[in-house]
Amino acid sequence: MTANRLPTPVLYRGFFCLRPLRLTLLREVSLRRKLQAACGLNAGYTPAMLWVKSFHIVFVASWFAGLFYLPRIFVNLAMVPADSTAERARLLLMARKLMRFTTLLAVPAVGLGLWLWIGYGIGWGPGNGWMHAKLLLVVLVLGYHHVCGRLLRKFEAGVASRGHVWFRWFNEAPVLMLVAIVVLVVVKPF
Repeated sequence: MTANRLPTPVLYRGFFCLRPLRLTLLREVSLRRKLQAACGLNAGYTPAMLWVKSFHIVFVASWFAGLFYLPRIFVNLAMVPADSTAERARLLLMARKLMRFTTLLAVPAVGLGLWLWIGYGIGWGPGNGWMHAKLLLVVLVLGYHHVCGRLLRKFEAGVASRGHVWFRWFNEAPVLMLVAIVVLVVVKPF
């Protein structure tokens, strides 16, 4: 059987990769793997690393779900009338449980991310400036998480001094940080 050498354009990191691909008639290796190899995609990816990456994504998504909802509870707490102690107690219980659960989700999310970064070397080397920006944003998300805990303690002590409009704006911060992180990881602009 003969093999063809075709220059095939492949989209790689926003650019077209024009490397010749060796396509055989027997198709002993899938076309997908040949395209990945031609442009250097998935170089060094192991099945174990892909499992770690998958669970990292699941825990990050779950962590952010908690960070999206907790400030929404703060909005409701800021709007509770002073004489409605039952409603306030119910919202504080919800916020405490959500904060505890969100913190439990943050630990494996950060741990698995560190494993990918340090253990597998994702983001190391030249052309990985996006990782520095992502790490800065992760530190900001951790700070946001900490501020949520402090605000919850103020609500529990009855000394919350912010209005519901402020908490509505505060609620938008994790959305913007998540969008920035996803764009950095997927597009890798620098």
